[in-house]
Amino acid sequence: MKLIATTQRVTMDPTTGERRDALDQCWTTFLVACGFTPLVIPNHVETACLLMQQEHVCGLLLTGGNDLAGYGGDAPERDATELALLEMAMRTRQPVLGVCRGMQFLQHHAGATLQRVTGHVAVHHTLTFGGETIRVNSFHNWGATSTVAGLDIAAVADDGVIEAVVQHERRQLGIMWHPERATPFQPRDIALVQNHFSGNLQ
Repeated sequence: MKLIATTQRVTMDPTTGERRDALDQCWTTFLVACGFTPLVIPNHVETACLLMQQEHVCGLLLTGGNDLAGYGGDAPERDATELALLEMAMRTRQPVLGVCRGMQFLQHHAGATLQRVTGHVAVHHTLTFGGETIRVNSFHNWGATSTVAGLDIAAVADDGVIEAVVQHERRQLGIMWHPERATPFQPRDIALVQNHFSGNLQ
């Protein structure tokens, strides 16, 4: 079994006041289509780190949802959990894929500055990625138009917002689109995830 440690968003139940961890069911079907099984991680640092140490975990997926706490987000426990997992992955040289908020987390961790962006929610963009012109979905309010040393830009939208980044040494890949929300799943996205978690970082 090839497990991908998969983080979750934090939601608030307005009726009970409960803080809940949640994962879009599409992530499970997408990862299965890629040949992996999600190991769903709770937003609890100690438990998350114990799960990350499972022998069959072959990578870390930072999913979307929730603004970063440093930019006004209301889920600091998620930031703390993902920071601990990211640093563990860096120590063990496990590949990391950040999607939407996950890419923002990688950028923020590397020292890049995020900013509010417009025109990136419930739309599609045409990008050049990996030498290929692709059309991707977009569901984000935060982004960056510049990067920092070591974090290479892999794709940019027409308005200058960075849509993909790569940190080769740390085996990190960030994409702003949601491959799990494509219907049907795109073969290029499946191949991208398979290659990344197999160690063939593009």
